[in-house]
Amino acid sequence: MLLQRVITALVLLALLLPALLAPVAWPFAALTLLLIGSGGWEWGRLNGLGSAAALALGAMVAALCGLAWVQGLVQHVPPALWWLATACWVLGGSLALANGPKAWPLLSQGIRLVIGVVVLCAAWLALAAGKARGLEFLLSVFCVVWMADIAAYFGGRRFGRRKLAPAISPGKSWEGVWSGMAGVVALAVAWIALSPTGIDSIFGVIRQLLGWPGLALGVAFLCALSVMGDLIESMAKRAVGAKDSSRLLPGHGGVLDRVDALLPTLPAAMALASLAP
Repeated sequence: MLLQRVITALVLLALLLPALLAPVAWPFAALTLLLIGSGGWEWGRLNGLGSAAALALGAMVAALCGLAWVQGLVQHVPPALWWLATACWVLGGSLALANGPKAWPLLSQGIRLVIGVVVLCAAWLALAAGKARGLEFLLSVFCVVWMADIAAYFGGRRFGRRKLAPAISPGKSWEGVWSGMAGVVALAVAWIALSPTGIDSIFGVIRQLLGWPGLALGVAFLCALSVMGDLIESMAKRAVGAKDSSRLLPGHGGVLDRVDALLPTLPAAMALASLAP
């Protein structure tokens, strides 16, 4: 299993890094459209669609995002959309988690599918807009999620006592969440200290807007959203008894298993960035 995870991660990096560094936009757009379409297919399967219908849903997600890119909408997304997406995640996500996995299937299939399409399209738009803003900005948002996950894992193993959401993800603890937040704050301070300009990353943007105390609160908020994205996807899987969203990525599960924490974090990062001069 470990060898599979390592090989898959290396293959993904071999695809992602050239796409990120390419002097033209289409390689990154093509790769991420393929991934977001795969996420749409997985979401359809998790919510009761058959093979053909799930493929159609994935194709629709990719087509909607592709249309936004072709029409140049990525550079002209109203900031209000980022704030609306963030508010929906905070309110809707909190409500879904409070009700738990048993309540999820009580929503009509159509509503669950629409939620997935909207969430995936909003996340892809934020991803593309973040790339347009700058490579350092996008990588710093990725690193928020990665550091939150790594620090939460080790902090939870060492200090974990109180379960965060035992009915959804029994392995997560409140101590893991606090460890993740502490890790992201430390990363933010180090990034700003080492960055040539100090303002091109999401950390620099938040510090410029809110100062050092606001930086700690801002990155903690992004970290909390990343945990929420992880829990929401876990809840959808638990509701249907699935361990992974698919087997597309050997050793890792599916695309949604890898990007779930990014789904709310990307729009929230763009919302904060929209306030910058």
